[in-house]
Amino acid sequence: MVDVTEKEMDNCTFKSDTVLSDVHLHCPNKRHLMVRLNAVGQPVFLSYFKILWNTEDLPSEKHVREAVTEREHQYRSGDELRDQDRNNLKKERELNSEGVEALLDDDGDLDVVRRPQRASDLEAEDVLRDRVYPVILMKGKDSAFEDEEQECASHDVVKIEHTMATPLEDVGKQVWRAAFLLADYILFKRDMFRCCSVLELGGGTGITSIIMGRVAKRVYCTDVGEDLLAMCEQNVALNKHLMEPGRGEVKVKELDWLKDEFCTDPESPYSWSEEEIADLHDHCTVIMAADVFYDDDLTDALFRMLYRITHNLRHSCTVYLALEKRLNFTLRHMDVTCEAYSHFRNTLNDLEKLQDRKMKYTVEPIKLNFCQFLVYERIEQL
Repeated sequence: MVDVTEKEMDNCTFKSDTVLSDVHLHCPNKRHLMVRLNAVGQPVFLSYFKILWNTEDLPSEKHVREAVTEREHQYRSGDELRDQDRNNLKKERELNSEGVEALLDDDGDLDVVRRPQRASDLEAEDVLRDRVYPVILMKGKDSAFEDEEQECASHDVVKIEHTMATPLEDVGKQVWRAAFLLADYILFKRDMFRCCSVLELGGGTGITSIIMGRVAKRVYCTDVGEDLLAMCEQNVALNKHLMEPGRGEVKVKELDWLKDEFCTDPESPYSWSEEEIADLHDHCTVIMAADVFYDDDLTDALFRMLYRITHNLRHSCTVYLALEKRLNFTLRHMDVTCEAYSHFRNTLNDLEKLQDRKMKYTVEPIKLNFCQFLVYERIEQL
């Protein structure tokens, strides 16, 4: 539930529990280094994501079969433990029926039979998902960073600072699956995006803009909130090694969907100059957004922003929207629904039906059969 009490996105009041992205949980073998606390006291982690140009590096059927075999072995081991526990319990009952003297060994010492574990304890040991153990360190030239620094010398490793388990209003500080999906598509169609001028709405940590910056001429990565934008700018700086010489400029800017104008306040560190606004209107041909459709009011605001921006563009523009359908059980419907996605689709249909003399909007779905270059779980709901 979202209660918008102000007309600025960064002043929204959200009523929600903690929200956690499971992107990082899918990479249990990677260390997540806590490098600092942000302005609001949240721990900021540093994670590494490798671009796998050779798709054979992705989890293969052989690896999947090996994992399944290992899990089956774990289950068999668990069954053996349960059988052993049942035998021990039977033995204990037999001994109890024979009296306390039966519990003494040859030397007269008490021979204690191991108490059987509860089934819940055994099931906990058989959990299939690998555990993630974040490493809590402070930033600096510590030896603990040596492996990561060597790994990140590669031009195929993206370094992202992010938070985990945030309130709903701070979800932009986490990395979400749809951002990886859109990044995959950019890498798959990199020749199509080469030398483009791009605008990202709701860029969050900036990972999709950074991937786009590998091929595009200029990327305007936008969001709201100075703390989030500072994190995004830090991530852009961390990944300068990915940009090709002479291109790949990523500019972090403030863009509030609930405002009609660009932020041009000279005191704001992420404001737009008149030259940048003109450059966007004159050259932008691609707009993108990933996993920003989770609230109906903000979805409406985003589409109004899209309408205003596209009306001012000199060239025709393609908008790429990636999202994950999140299913929730609601008391109102007494059923599993996906209200945020339904509202998104309805708004998208309204945009396509819009009668406008100057603009015409066409909506086309993209099949998810393109290559996967990043390690994440490409689920059906994407």
